[in-house]
Amino acid sequence: MPRGTYLHVEEKVEERFQCAPGPGGWRYIGERSDGRRVDLVVDARWRQIRVEVLAPGWWIRGGVTGYDVAWVRGAHSEDEAGEAAEHGARAHGFLGESPGFLVTVARSLRLAEGGRADVRLVRLGGPALSALTVAQRWRLGEITAYETETEPLPVARYEVVDLATGETDEIHIAGDVVVAAPGVELTDLDSPPHLGDLGL
Repeated sequence: MPRGTYLHVEEKVEERFQCAPGPGGWRYIGERSDGRRVDLVVDARWRQIRVEVLAPGWWIRGGVTGYDVAWVRGAHSEDEAGEAAEHGARAHGFLGESPGFLVTVARSLRLAEGGRADVRLVRLGGPALSALTVAQRWRLGEITAYETETEPLPVARYEVVDLATGETDEIHIAGDVVVAAPGVELTDLDSPPHLGDLGL
């Protein structure tokens, strides 16, 4: 069961995480030093069947339903926004500030080296967990094996293009752990990534 710490560089916020495969999929739990929490559950096809994001003032709960994602967003204080509101969008899944979302999107696409896919995602961001639908192109550049004390560690390099702006980012994933991504550093890992049935 991988456990470790990510650093969100710009905010200087740490996210302590743990993740593990289960009988029907995979689960990721992350708790940030600024009070934000994410609980992400996927099925055997890496679809985000249960997503919960809690921020100091707001919360979101949702998941994938067929070809759409559905979610409920509300405020912890009724003075701020009244009752919770239901939302939906035609999208592949959610994309949040937690690196756990990057793992689920990458695994769900099941790309071969050199393969690519265009996806629509609902990005959750900011203090109010605002939702914005974005279109991206994911391409698996290559998988490189790095020698470790126990066994070679395969690291997949993804190129992610924002189709609205043309901006390109690189994301490096080993099993179910993000090794490097824009604005995110893996600063501590208590146990190795799980490789088993994760497509690597």
